[in-house]
Amino acid sequence: MTIVSRESMETLSERLAAALEAFESAQRHYYPGIVPKLRAQFAPFADALAKARSGLEAAPAAPGTEDARRTLLEASAMCADALAATTETEWLEQALVNVRKAGRRMHRVQEMLLPLCPLLPAVNRFFLEPDVRNGAAGPRFDPEENPAENLFHDGLDTDPYARGGVSFYIPRHQGGSEPLPLVVALHGGFGHGRDFLWSWLREARCRRFALACPASLNITWSITGRDADAALLQKVLDHATGRWAIDRSRILLTGLSDGATYVLKRALDAETSFTHFAVFSGILAPFSLACAKGRRIFWVHGAKDWMFPAWRAVMGRKELAAAGAEVTLEVVPDLYHAYAREKNGTVLAWFDPRLAPVSAGG
Repeated sequence: MTIVSRESMETLSERLAAALEAFESAQRHYYPGIVPKLRAQFAPFADALAKARSGLEAAPAAPGTEDARRTLLEASAMCADALAATTETEWLEQALVNVRKAGRRMHRVQEMLLPLCPLLPAVNRFFLEPDVRNGAAGPRFDPEENPAENLFHDGLDTDPYARGGVSFYIPRHQGGSEPLPLVVALHGGFGHGRDFLWSWLREARCRRFALACPASLNITWSITGRDADAALLQKVLDHATGRWAIDRSRILLTGLSDGATYVLKRALDAETSFTHFAVFSGILAPFSLACAKGRRIFWVHGAKDWMFPAWRAVMGRKELAAAGAEVTLEVVPDLYHAYAREKNGTVLAWFDPRLAPVSAGG
């Protein structure tokens, strides 16, 4: 690779990672009315991205780098479109739709970039937990592993966003054949497992647990009425335990918003294959609490949640605890109705204290 071409690719990958992180921060702090603030926040990232993209387009492509170069250009164009879409309107309903659509584009950007981890340090660092990044001096977190090879999609071959499909991230075993703990993560309303997977991939990669992210059969989970998704979750478990070495004594079911509410529904089943349950910004619907005793639940909620007010989480915890469940509630002071990604580590430590981040290179 020529020096000019390599420097241009590295510069664009750094700008792209920075833009992705800016969007993640916006999702984490999103609330109605934030669009004007985001315009100002995104502007320098969009400008830097455009400049770096022009630089790579002008640089000569060295032999053997054409595919990576093409991927970077395509991913950066999609990222720029997502930043623009997020801030194009301040009308509440359309703004919420736009940020969902932009999020999907950003997740596709990540899916395009993941195979470039062995080639571009900035891309590799982006897919590591923040506390691990400083120690990852080499081009890869694991010199023998490309994380893209650990990503699998079931039921999404013809349509990447088919309902009822599931995306898996299965890290390579290290130091023997000890079964992996499994985290099954459920998206929010109007979401998809192929997107929600990116909310947990860094942790799965750094802490080495199996991750499964199914997509509900309809636009959201079967919280009321006929339960169409119970069989889907069982199918996910059967597939994971039949294909990979999974520790059945360590299976966490977690979810966001509607996904979190559905997690609570499944936590109250008479019999369950899940050992732990974690909910992010969900509510306790009028489910029967007859089987709540002994169920282990971690609940994360925003003090500023504008969709499901925090008092509903407080009341839900009291009701579950009174019925015999073991409930830990953490109310995050600056969180609206959004995903508190920074709490993944706290939940994982509660789920299994052995799931500490793997040190860089090991």
